[in-house]
Amino acid sequence: MRIVFFGTPEAAVPSLEAFVADPDTEVVAVVTNPDRPSGRGYKLTPPPVKVAAEAHGLPVWQPEKAREILEHLIALRVDACAVVAYGALLPQDVLDAGGKGFVNLHFSVLPAWRGAAPVQHAVLSGERETGVTCFVLDQGMDTGDVLLVERSPIGPDETSGELMARLAELGAPVLVTAVHGLVDGSITPTAQDHAQATLASKIANEDAALDWTNAATVLHNQVRGLNPMPGAFTTFGDQRLKVHRSAVVDGHGVPGTVLRVDADGPVVATGEGALCLTEVQPAGKPRMSGAAFGNGYQPSGQVLGEHS
Repeated sequence: MRIVFFGTPEAAVPSLEAFVADPDTEVVAVVTNPDRPSGRGYKLTPPPVKVAAEAHGLPVWQPEKAREILEHLIALRVDACAVVAYGALLPQDVLDAGGKGFVNLHFSVLPAWRGAAPVQHAVLSGERETGVTCFVLDQGMDTGDVLLVERSPIGPDETSGELMARLAELGAPVLVTAVHGLVDGSITPTAQDHAQATLASKIANEDAALDWTNAATVLHNQVRGLNPMPGAFTTFGDQRLKVHRSAVVDGHGVPGTVLRVDADGPVVATGEGALCLTEVQPAGKPRMSGAAFGNGYQPSGQVLGEHS
Protein backbone atom coordinates (compact mmCIF):
# COMPACT_ATOMS: atom_id res chain seq x y z
CA MET A 1 0.00 0.00 0.00
CA ARG A 2 1.48 3.35 -1.09
CA ILE A 3 0.52 6.37 0.99
CA VAL A 4 1.43 10.00 1.54
CA PHE A 5 1.40 11.09 5.17
CA PHE A 6 0.18 14.57 6.15
CA GLY A 7 0.98 15.84 9.67
CA THR A 8 2.86 18.48 11.60
CA PRO A 9 3.07 18.41 15.44
CA GLU A 10 4.42 15.89 17.93
CA ALA A 11 0.98 14.24 18.20
CA ALA A 12 1.32 13.10 14.58
CA VAL A 13 4.71 11.42 14.99
CA PRO A 14 3.46 8.11 16.50
CA SER A 15 1.20 7.58 13.47
CA LEU A 16 4.03 8.28 11.03
CA GLU A 17 6.23 5.84 12.93
CA ALA A 18 3.46 3.21 12.81
CA PHE A 19 3.18 3.48 9.02
CA VAL A 20 6.95 3.30 8.61
CA ALA A 21 7.01 0.15 10.77
CA ASP A 22 4.13 -1.49 8.90
CA PRO A 23 5.57 -4.04 6.41
CA ASP A 24 2.56 -3.63 4.14
CA THR A 25 2.88 0.15 3.78
CA GLU A 26 5.26 2.31 1.77
CA VAL A 27 5.31 5.97 2.81
CA VAL A 28 6.26 7.60 -0.48
CA ALA A 29 6.24 11.19 0.82
CA VAL A 30 5.49 13.24 3.93
CA VAL A 31 3.71 16.60 3.77
CA THR A 32 4.09 18.97 6.69
CA ASN A 33 3.93 22.69 7.45
CA PRO A 34 6.92 24.93 6.66
CA ASP A 35 9.58 25.54 9.30
CA ARG A 36 8.48 28.33 11.66
CA PRO A 37 10.34 30.63 14.08
CA SER A 38 9.96 29.48 17.69
CA GLY A 39 11.53 29.89 21.12
CA ARG A 40 12.98 33.01 22.68
CA GLY A 41 15.39 33.53 19.80
CA TYR A 42 12.72 32.92 17.15
CA LYS A 43 15.01 30.37 15.54
CA LEU A 44 13.61 28.70 12.44
CA THR A 45 12.48 25.28 13.70
CA PRO A 46 11.32 22.24 11.71
CA PRO A 47 8.02 20.57 12.65
CA PRO A 48 8.37 17.33 14.66
CA VAL A 49 6.96 15.32 11.74
CA LYS A 50 9.69 16.64 9.44
CA VAL A 51 12.37 15.62 11.93
CA ALA A 52 10.90 12.12 12.21
CA ALA A 53 10.48 11.77 8.44
CA GLU A 54 14.06 12.82 7.68
CA ALA A 55 15.33 10.36 10.28
CA HIS A 56 13.79 7.63 8.12
CA GLY A 57 15.07 9.15 4.87
CA LEU A 58 11.57 9.97 3.63
CA PRO A 59 10.91 12.75 1.08
CA VAL A 60 9.42 15.80 2.83
CA TRP A 61 7.26 18.46 1.20
CA GLN A 62 6.51 21.71 3.02
CA PRO A 63 4.11 23.75 0.90
CA GLU A 64 2.68 27.05 2.10
CA LYS A 65 -0.59 25.91 0.52
CA ALA A 66 -1.53 22.28 -0.08
CA ARG A 67 -2.48 22.88 -3.73
CA GLU A 68 1.21 23.52 -4.49
CA ILE A 69 1.85 19.77 -4.28
CA LEU A 70 -1.16 18.69 -6.37
CA GLU A 71 0.78 17.68 -9.49
CA HIS A 72 3.34 15.77 -7.42
CA LEU A 73 0.58 13.95 -5.55
CA ILE A 74 -1.18 12.97 -8.77
CA ALA A 75 2.10 11.66 -10.19
CA LEU A 76 2.66 9.38 -7.19
CA ARG A 77 -0.57 7.44 -7.86
CA VAL A 78 -0.99 6.57 -4.17
CA ASP A 79 -3.52 4.13 -2.76
CA ALA A 80 -4.55 6.55 0.00
CA CYS A 81 -3.34 9.37 2.22
CA ALA A 82 -3.19 9.57 6.02
CA VAL A 83 -3.67 12.80 7.97
CA VAL A 84 -2.93 13.66 11.60
CA ALA A 85 -3.10 17.29 12.73
CA TYR A 86 -1.72 18.62 9.45
CA GLY A 87 -2.83 22.14 10.32
CA ALA A 88 -4.24 23.38 7.01
CA LEU A 89 -7.37 22.81 4.96
CA LEU A 90 -7.09 20.47 1.99
CA PRO A 91 -8.99 21.61 -1.11
CA GLN A 92 -11.19 19.19 -3.02
CA ASP A 93 -8.81 18.72 -5.94
CA VAL A 94 -6.10 17.62 -3.51
CA LEU A 95 -8.53 15.25 -1.79
CA ASP A 96 -9.45 13.82 -5.18
CA ALA A 97 -5.78 12.96 -5.81
CA GLY A 98 -5.50 10.78 -2.71
CA GLY A 99 -6.38 7.38 -4.17
CA LYS A 100 -9.21 5.77 -2.18
CA GLY A 101 -9.26 8.83 0.08
CA PHE A 102 -7.65 10.82 2.87
CA VAL A 103 -8.09 9.15 6.28
CA ASN A 104 -7.87 11.54 9.21
CA LEU A 105 -7.12 10.64 12.82
CA HIS A 106 -9.21 12.88 15.09
CA PHE A 107 -8.76 13.01 18.85
CA SER A 108 -12.37 12.57 19.95
CA VAL A 109 -15.26 10.19 19.36
CA LEU A 110 -17.01 11.93 16.49
CA PRO A 111 -19.39 13.63 16.06
CA ALA A 112 -18.44 14.95 19.52
CA TRP A 113 -15.89 17.78 19.56
CA ARG A 114 -15.37 18.56 15.92
CA GLY A 115 -12.77 21.26 15.41
CA ALA A 116 -9.38 22.51 16.53
CA ALA A 117 -9.26 21.59 20.22
CA PRO A 118 -11.14 18.33 20.90
CA VAL A 119 -8.89 17.12 23.71
CA GLN A 120 -8.99 20.41 25.61
CA HIS A 121 -12.77 20.66 25.35
CA ALA A 122 -13.29 17.10 26.55
CA VAL A 123 -11.23 17.84 29.66
CA LEU A 124 -12.75 21.28 30.20
CA SER A 125 -16.19 19.70 30.12
CA GLY A 126 -15.26 17.18 32.80
CA GLU A 127 -15.91 14.21 30.54
CA ARG A 128 -14.78 10.80 31.76
CA GLU A 129 -14.32 9.18 28.37
CA THR A 130 -13.05 10.18 24.97
CA GLY A 131 -11.20 8.38 22.21
CA VAL A 132 -9.99 8.59 18.64
CA THR A 133 -11.88 8.46 15.35
CA CYS A 134 -10.54 7.60 11.91
CA PHE A 135 -12.72 9.05 9.17
CA VAL A 136 -12.60 9.91 5.48
CA LEU A 137 -11.94 13.60 4.92
CA ASP A 138 -14.45 15.69 3.00
CA GLN A 139 -14.86 19.45 2.63
CA GLY A 140 -16.65 19.81 5.98
CA MET A 141 -15.01 20.25 9.36
CA ASP A 142 -14.59 16.70 10.67
CA THR A 143 -17.85 15.67 9.03
CA GLY A 144 -16.66 12.72 6.92
CA ASP A 145 -17.75 9.10 7.14
CA VAL A 146 -16.27 7.10 10.01
CA LEU A 147 -14.05 4.04 9.55
CA LEU A 148 -12.93 3.13 13.08
CA VAL A 149 -13.36 4.38 16.66
CA GLU A 150 -11.33 3.51 19.75
CA ARG A 151 -12.52 4.74 23.16
CA SER A 152 -10.46 5.55 26.25
CA PRO A 153 -11.21 6.82 29.77
CA ILE A 154 -10.01 10.24 30.93
CA GLY A 155 -8.25 10.28 34.29
CA PRO A 156 -9.70 12.63 36.94
CA ASP A 157 -6.43 14.58 37.14
CA GLU A 158 -5.19 14.00 33.58
CA THR A 159 -4.17 17.16 31.75
CA SER A 160 -4.97 17.81 28.12
CA GLY A 161 -1.26 17.49 27.28
CA GLU A 162 -1.05 14.09 28.95
CA LEU A 163 -4.26 12.94 27.30
CA MET A 164 -3.15 14.13 23.87
CA ALA A 165 0.12 12.22 24.14
CA ARG A 166 -1.74 9.09 25.19
CA LEU A 167 -4.34 9.37 22.42
CA ALA A 168 -1.60 9.91 19.84
CA GLU A 169 -0.09 6.56 20.80
CA LEU A 170 -3.49 4.88 21.03
CA GLY A 171 -4.59 6.17 17.64
CA ALA A 172 -1.49 5.30 15.61
CA PRO A 173 -2.24 1.60 15.02
CA VAL A 174 -5.95 2.38 14.61
CA LEU A 175 -5.12 4.75 11.75
CA VAL A 176 -2.94 2.16 10.04
CA THR A 177 -5.77 -0.38 10.25
CA ALA A 178 -8.32 2.16 9.02
CA VAL A 179 -6.27 3.10 5.95
CA HIS A 180 -5.75 -0.54 5.05
CA GLY A 181 -9.46 -1.18 5.53
CA LEU A 182 -10.43 1.67 3.24
CA VAL A 183 -7.98 0.58 0.54
CA ASP A 184 -8.87 -3.13 0.55
CA GLY A 185 -12.58 -2.58 1.15
CA SER A 186 -12.71 -4.53 4.42
CA ILE A 187 -14.07 -1.51 6.34
CA THR A 188 -17.20 0.25 5.13
CA PRO A 189 -17.38 3.98 5.99
CA THR A 190 -20.39 4.92 8.13
CA ALA A 191 -22.07 8.34 8.13
CA GLN A 192 -21.93 10.43 11.29
CA ASP A 193 -25.06 11.55 13.12
CA HIS A 194 -24.63 15.24 12.42
CA ALA A 195 -27.46 16.16 14.81
CA GLN A 196 -25.26 15.01 17.71
CA ALA A 197 -22.25 17.13 16.75
CA THR A 198 -20.50 19.42 19.22
CA LEU A 199 -17.89 22.05 18.40
CA ALA A 200 -14.38 22.23 19.85
CA SER A 201 -13.41 25.77 18.95
CA LYS A 202 -9.85 27.05 19.27
CA ILE A 203 -8.95 28.02 22.83
CA ALA A 204 -8.44 31.77 23.27
CA ASN A 205 -6.21 33.37 25.89
CA GLU A 206 -9.24 34.93 27.58
CA ASP A 207 -10.60 31.42 28.20
CA ALA A 208 -7.69 30.82 30.57
CA ALA A 209 -8.63 33.29 33.34
CA LEU A 210 -9.94 31.55 36.47
CA ASP A 211 -13.25 32.88 37.77
CA TRP A 212 -13.29 31.99 41.45
CA THR A 213 -17.09 32.23 41.63
CA ASN A 214 -17.22 28.97 39.66
CA ALA A 215 -17.29 25.64 41.47
CA ALA A 216 -13.99 24.02 42.41
CA THR A 217 -14.66 21.09 40.08
CA VAL A 218 -15.16 23.46 37.14
CA LEU A 219 -11.94 25.30 37.96
CA HIS A 220 -10.01 22.05 38.36
CA ASN A 221 -11.16 20.96 34.89
CA GLN A 222 -10.12 24.34 33.53
CA VAL A 223 -6.64 24.04 35.05
CA ARG A 224 -5.99 20.59 33.62
CA GLY A 225 -7.78 21.30 30.35
CA LEU A 226 -5.53 24.28 29.62
CA ASN A 227 -2.31 22.52 30.62
CA PRO A 228 0.10 22.93 28.88
CA MET A 229 -1.32 25.67 26.65
CA PRO A 230 -2.31 28.39 27.12
CA GLY A 231 -2.22 27.70 30.89
CA ALA A 232 -4.91 28.72 33.37
CA PHE A 233 -4.12 31.84 35.36
CA THR A 234 -5.27 34.17 38.08
CA THR A 235 -3.66 37.23 39.68
CA PHE A 236 -1.76 37.51 42.95
CA GLY A 237 -1.55 41.15 43.88
CA ASP A 238 -0.89 42.90 40.58
CA GLN A 239 1.02 39.98 39.06
CA ARG A 240 -0.24 37.12 36.92
CA LEU A 241 -0.07 33.70 38.55
CA LYS A 242 -0.29 30.66 36.28
CA VAL A 243 -1.91 27.57 37.78
CA HIS A 244 -0.59 24.37 36.21
CA ARG A 245 -2.09 21.77 38.56
CA SER A 246 -4.74 21.72 41.24
CA ALA A 247 -6.90 19.52 43.47
CA VAL A 248 -10.47 19.86 44.73
CA VAL A 249 -10.51 20.04 48.54
CA ASP A 250 -12.84 20.98 51.38
CA GLY A 251 -13.30 24.61 52.31
CA HIS A 252 -15.61 27.56 51.93
CA GLY A 253 -15.36 31.32 52.03
CA VAL A 254 -15.41 34.40 49.82
CA PRO A 255 -14.45 33.22 46.31
CA GLY A 256 -10.79 33.89 45.55
CA THR A 257 -9.72 34.07 49.20
CA VAL A 258 -6.70 31.99 50.19
CA LEU A 259 -8.16 30.15 53.18
CA ARG A 260 -4.98 28.41 54.29
CA VAL A 261 -1.78 26.81 53.05
CA ASP A 262 -1.87 23.01 53.17
CA ALA A 263 1.04 20.64 52.67
CA ASP A 264 0.30 20.63 48.91
CA GLY A 265 -0.19 24.36 48.48
CA PRO A 266 -2.55 27.30 49.04
CA VAL A 267 -6.26 26.49 49.35
CA VAL A 268 -8.53 28.98 47.59
CA ALA A 269 -12.26 29.40 48.23
CA THR A 270 -14.50 29.05 45.19
CA GLY A 271 -18.18 29.38 44.44
CA GLU A 272 -18.58 25.79 45.62
CA GLY A 273 -15.84 24.07 47.62
CA ALA A 274 -12.17 24.99 47.48
CA LEU A 275 -9.21 24.46 45.16
CA CYS A 276 -5.68 23.62 46.25
CA LEU A 277 -3.06 25.07 43.89
CA THR A 278 -0.52 22.26 43.73
CA GLU A 279 1.71 23.66 40.96
CA VAL A 280 1.98 27.34 40.05
CA GLN A 281 4.20 29.80 38.23
CA PRO A 282 4.47 33.42 39.39
CA ALA A 283 5.25 36.02 36.73
CA GLY A 284 8.89 35.88 35.67
CA LYS A 285 9.58 32.77 37.75
CA PRO A 286 9.91 29.06 36.94
CA ARG A 287 7.22 26.56 37.82
CA MET A 288 7.12 25.61 41.48
CA SER A 289 5.14 23.38 43.77
CA GLY A 290 2.19 24.87 45.57
CA ALA A 291 3.99 24.15 48.85
CA ALA A 292 7.04 26.17 47.76
CA PHE A 293 4.80 29.03 46.66
CA GLY A 294 2.93 28.96 49.97
CA ASN A 295 6.14 29.00 51.99
CA GLY A 296 7.79 31.74 49.94
CA TYR A 297 4.88 34.09 49.29
CA GLN A 298 2.75 33.62 52.42
CA PRO A 299 -0.57 34.09 50.59
CA SER A 300 -3.00 33.20 53.40
CA GLY A 301 -5.82 35.71 53.68
CA GLN A 302 -5.13 37.34 50.33
CA VAL A 303 -7.69 37.39 47.53
CA LEU A 304 -6.76 36.15 44.07
CA GLY A 305 -8.09 37.21 40.72
CA GLU A 306 -10.50 39.95 39.76
CA HIS A 307 -11.95 40.04 43.28
CA SER A 308 -8.68 41.33 44.76
